Amino acid sequence: MSFRDGGTASVLRPWNCIRENLRNRQDVASGGKDREKTMKAAVTLKENYEFRRLYQKGASAVCPTMVLYCRKNRLCRNRLGLVSSTKLGHAVVRNRCRRRLREVYRLEKSQLKTGYDIILVARSRTATAPWPELQKQFRRLCRKVDLMKES
Repeated sequence: MSFRDGGTASVLRPWNCIRENLRNRQDVASGGKDREKTMKAAVTLKENYEFRRLYQKGASAVCPTMVLYCRKNRLCRNRLGLVSSTKLGHAVVRNRCRRRLREVYRLEKSQLKTGYDIILVARSRTATAPWPELQKQFRRLCRKVDLMKES
């Protein structure tokens, strides 16, 4: 089977195969270290109904830098949802807020109980707050809604 541009069906591959092949090459080049730094899609909240359920039925805690909503799920892992409104600023500011909140969660997730859906809503001070304050506020909110493990 041939095509107008001269290619043949045996040469063409589905896009998923190409993407997976590129990912494998990048893993080999980096020694597999890059995969550990990214959050897997399976541990994030994506669907609108999941966010609405947490807003309506979840426990919440508020501080000047962020708002935390949480609710038990039936899974054995935590799932994270990040929200940054257009009120925060343009895309660069919103993405910075999301990155900062994701990193705070990543560093503290070993001290959190498992089996919860968590939403972090960025507020205006999220982008400019000093890093230690952001971490301290996150820990305080987690203790407030009883997310921290007993040590």
